[in-house]
Amino acid sequence: MTEILVQQGAAKEVPSSGRLVEHPAWPVLKDAVERIRPWQSGDGSIDFEAEGAPEPAEARAVVGRVVAAVRELSPLLPHDLAYHEALVADLERWAGEGFPVPDFLDSLLAFQPAADRRDGLQHLVVFPMYTQNGNPDRNLEAVALRMVWPDWLAELERTRYDNPLFCGITFEGFTSGYDTNSAVLFPETIAVREAPERFSWGGIFCDREAARFRRVTAAAVDILGLELPEDVAALVHDQKRCEEAFVLWDMIHDRTHSHGDLPFDPFMIKQRQPFWMYGLEELRCDLTAFKEAVKLASEGVPQARDVQIAVLFDRMFRFPVTGERVRNYDGLGGQLLFAYLHKHDVVRWVDNKLSIDWENAPRVTNRLCGEIERLYREGIDRPKLVHWFAGYELVSTYLAPHPGSTWAKGPEALDLALPPRKLVDDVLPDEFPLSMFYEALSKKLKKVIAATRGIARDDIGRTAA
Repeated sequence: MTEILVQQGAAKEVPSSGRLVEHPAWPVLKDAVERIRPWQSGDGSIDFEAEGAPEPAEARAVVGRVVAAVRELSPLLPHDLAYHEALVADLERWAGEGFPVPDFLDSLLAFQPAADRRDGLQHLVVFPMYTQNGNPDRNLEAVALRMVWPDWLAELERTRYDNPLFCGITFEGFTSGYDTNSAVLFPETIAVREAPERFSWGGIFCDREAARFRRVTAAAVDILGLELPEDVAALVHDQKRCEEAFVLWDMIHDRTHSHGDLPFDPFMIKQRQPFWMYGLEELRCDLTAFKEAVKLASEGVPQARDVQIAVLFDRMFRFPVTGERVRNYDGLGGQLLFAYLHKHDVVRWVDNKLSIDWENAPRVTNRLCGEIERLYREGIDRPKLVHWFAGYELVSTYLAPHPGSTWAKGPEALDLALPPRKLVDDVLPDEFPLSMFYEALSKKLKKVIAATRGIARDDIGRTAA
């Protein structure tokens, strides 16, 4: 591999701004990664017989530029030294073996951001990976990011919401796989020879979530004629407040997957279930964050009221009309929340204007959380199929199923001789279609939502490099 080894020069000083992406080696790294990505197949390998493929020597040379840039940037990030050494070894081995399906397990195991969650700490991450809600292929990606771990959040995690693997992060710079709707950095997306026994971190980009929330909420409020209280209006125009709301929401949501009455695998990744069960799980975690935010607000935690608004607005305005209608479980959860609040007169759509009963919103939202928690508690004593029907009954109490649904006709319409996982085939791709309200809102918000692709910090002075 001598042909791709590059002499490590002296590290240049950190830019006065303190931002890694303003170092001259960052654009070199980013350009080299972008050169490699189109050459890769879906599994991350490079097929040199494919049309448009480079010569092997050219691919090795470009990987050499990646290695050189990592080596130049690494001294600026001493906390990532062990990871960057393993990363260089993985890159060189990948090139030396002729660019097969990549295996970056060694560097993945060396990257441990949750072990040091100092607020503002920067990381340089390079992995072959797919990006959730973004690029489905395992392309090489480079991401410069910054940790979000203020003292108030660290104290809440230490005393009330233990979540030692959670990393709140923001973008500093990224390659094409993140010029998408992806707002997470998860180790399970990375190409490795075998999955580790356990993952030791998970990152969520609260700046992208906050910017997307602000853009969509502002448009929805204008379209729907919704009058906002002064503090809520101020939140929508404040990126930092929104980031703080989302990092607290995310931390509580993330831990909720493994807390409470759970009659199934917390992440359901080993089970095939109807998508409304996934929707109920995600909504349960969001509503648990909402419920905890109500408690924290009563104790004077400044970010808690903002969490409540973020959950309500993101769930009601963005989730139902984002993405395709094929097994859209997050969209389903947003539809359910709106329908529940509408049935209990917390939201009203009258004279082409939306109104919200701000005083009763916390109580009624917590009531829906209680209904889902009761479903889970009782589900422990039910067979799987019975539990699925109970979940269907809860959702269909507030949302009308598709008129052609087999599941809506009840158990007698299904072939119960089949195992439950086979009955999932009888679920329609859009089992609970959008209401007339959301059909109209979707048309109005379609372009706004599309414009949030790749967003990082919206209009507050910078976007990701």
